[in-house]
Amino acid sequence: MKIAFIGTGLMGYPMAKNLLEKNLELNVFSRTIEKAKPLEKFAAKISNSLSEAVKGVDVVITMLTDDDAVEKVLSDQDFQENLKKGSTIVDMSSIKPKIAIKYGKLLKDQGINFLDAPVSGGTIGAEQATLAIMVGGDQKVFDQIKDVLKVMGNPTLVGPIGSGQVSKLANQIIVGITIGAVAEAITLCEKAGVDGNKFIKALAGGFADGKILQNHGKRMIDKDFSPKGKVSTHLKDMNNILECAGDLNTQLPISNLIKDMFKSLVENGNDNDDHSALYKEIERRNKN
Repeated sequence: MKIAFIGTGLMGYPMAKNLLEKNLELNVFSRTIEKAKPLEKFAAKISNSLSEAVKGVDVVITMLTDDDAVEKVLSDQDFQENLKKGSTIVDMSSIKPKIAIKYGKLLKDQGINFLDAPVSGGTIGAEQATLAIMVGGDQKVFDQIKDVLKVMGNPTLVGPIGSGQVSKLANQIIVGITIGAVAEAITLCEKAGVDGNKFIKALAGGFADGKILQNHGKRMIDKDFSPKGKVSTHLKDMNNILECAGDLNTQLPISNLIKDMFKSLVENGNDNDDHSALYKEIERRNKN
């Protein structure tokens, strides 16, 4: 099976590396070629254009920054004209569900299969190949591609095209709100003189325990906000969540609050911080 992998950023690079380490044949394309070049040592073929990357391949995996980046690739004429009939595009980016549905229909008319398959687990999950992969599309297409996805994590078909993106938005609601809850808990402990590390240890095994408490809580205590998942990316997700909810005439008041907090972080120059920087926003509000 020949595969093209498009997008080698914080997430895409380790995902592509995992595929290469399973000896899969991979064409790699990135808008910034320098980001893809190191994959050559794992036997990747670095492509100089989208058309070169996708020509003759069976599967195209895209892992891009946002809606605009995905649309720019999927609507590219050279890209579309060089796709192999019957091939499958798997978009693993996090985008609006309606964009996934739009391109699913457009590509189907051209004889191309499409799956939306956003992921959760951050750079650690990407590196360790333990990503949660939420897939929208046809069962038959999913079954054909499932073994490739398993190299990167744990794929689950959740419904028709667009369902993967809705599931990712729901995931980001839980992640964003939980980071906010952990940030408030760590802040309260610090204000009261409680040792944050011992607090996290004390909660191990209880209802409040979890990856976000253990990982993001530790970052807050250490004041280490180097990006694993960026504030700007989570703000994009929160905006997409609320747009999707609006389309469904549904109110999500807690998501609105978390969105406003991420928005404030961006406005205060913290857009490239890790999303655990919600701690900084709570700190900022306590100074006012």
